[in-house]
Amino acid sequence: MRIEIDGEYSGIKFSASHFIPGHHKCGRLHGHSYILHLVLHGEKGSDGMIMDFVDLKKALRGMVDELDHRVLLPGRSPTVKIVQGPEVEVAVGGKRYVFPSEDVAVLDIAQTSAEEMAEMFLDKLVKALEFPSNVEAVEIGLDEERGQTAWARREVRA
Repeated sequence: MRIEIDGEYSGIKFSASHFIPGHHKCGRLHGHSYILHLVLHGEKGSDGMIMDFVDLKKALRGMVDELDHRVLLPGRSPTVKIVQGPEVEVAVGGKRYVFPSEDVAVLDIAQTSAEEMAEMFLDKLVKALEFPSNVEAVEIGLDEERGQTAWARREVRA
């Protein structure tokens, strides 16, 4: 059995800008209206549910709220140099950007691709929630735009 949370209808979305170093088009600073989705696989527990939707949506909303209306930077990129202070200075591919620090989110990933961000969200969710023993696997999907979704999956029951 599975349950699904569609971020479009549940309001689990955020707008942010980013760039993909070395990409011919996406190497330029641009933005997306991202939507986060969740699929949970498992069996119904004694309460008749796989897991409470309320807990899942609260955790997902908390994660997207941290990134809403921010410039997303890849903190582990070997090609993006980031200097943080009252302002965040970014050097990449011969370009230099300067942003107010409150407008930036430096992420613990090597690229701000939908694929890496889906894995990042999945890692955060697994650390933030204690899944009941009836939950087998969790999947996170991140839309960069409708029709373009990256999915990450993790088995949570040993």
